[in-house]
Amino acid sequence: FLALCTQNLPDATVIPSENFNPVLYTGTGGTQSITGVGFQPDFSWLKERTSTSSNALFDVIRGATNYLKSNTTEVEGTEATGFTAFDSDGFSLGNSGFVNEHLQTYVAWNWKAGGTAVSNSNGSITSQVSANPSAGFSIVSWVGTNTTGSVGHSLSQIPELIISKSRTVVGDWIVPTTVIDGSMDYSRLNTTNAFATYGVTATTSSIFYTAGGAGNRGDMIAYCFHSVDGHSRVGTYIGNGNADGPFVNCGFRPAYVMIKRTNSTSSWQIFDTDRDVTNVMSRQLKAEDSAAENNNTNQLIDFTSNGFKFRSTNGGYNGSASSYIFLAFAESPFKHSNAR
Repeated sequence: FLALCTQNLPDATVIPSENFNPVLYTGTGGTQSITGVGFQPDFSWLKERTSTSSNALFDVIRGATNYLKSNTTEVEGTEATGFTAFDSDGFSLGNSGFVNEHLQTYVAWNWKAGGTAVSNSNGSITSQVSANPSAGFSIVSWVGTNTTGSVGHSLSQIPELIISKSRTVVGDWIVPTTVIDGSMDYSRLNTTNAFATYGVTATTSSIFYTAGGAGNRGDMIAYCFHSVDGHSRVGTYIGNGNADGPFVNCGFRPAYVMIKRTNSTSSWQIFDTDRDVTNVMSRQLKAEDSAAENNNTNQLIDFTSNGFKFRSTNGGYNGSASSYIFLAFAESPFKHSNAR
């Protein structure tokens, strides 16, 4: 028998900072290399903080210079002078004002997948996958057939959240999940829509199923996530509508949390510890919105040593009896965390 203390908790099998890391940078209007990520990222999500600009998503499968915008239905764009390369400790930028405007500040959220993609034939549609199974994350590309089908994701567990988009056909970002009630529900990353029933078969530990239409049309890309103890959590909670809001136990001190109300319209709200270095936190960006960072005292959240807690009645994440989904990544496992 061991004493009930954090020192006797098991060691984490995944080191968070080696698989997910946010960085901040200031645009120069000229070429520059952004370092400090701690690994070579395979998926980088960039957002300008100080003025209006689209969320820009880049990944190793589509190629560094190709971007998608999470706040639009647009097809993939290419910019040779924008995000130009994934580097060993970060990424390189050209002189494009899209991701490197002079004196504007930016945040970049970075994930490690599996590097160069490999073929996966587990589903009815062959996919190309860059996977990091130990960290519960993979990037998947395939050619959609405009009908239902199955696609291999190369993870060892069932993905709990999938963010997908057609690269070549105008359409919504489709976000299926299993964590709300065990069945497949979905919303759209580029809208504030509530979640609804998704009419496809549930995912398995080797494949996920696609719907017809926008969910499987043209050249497709998907980002797949499942929870990993001490590193990441896909989960749900119920708001109480009180300034002394609910506490959500992640089992780690978060570095990043994205939250979405499931039973009503609301934004995909993103908080992180690089932009808000102390509690209480109020600096918010939105996946479906190109707006600049919002520092609003009505949007308050604490990141704790083992989760997060709300300090506001804001209905976007703490409406009375309302349900929410979240995606969180660790700064440090609970065993090694200190309070902020």
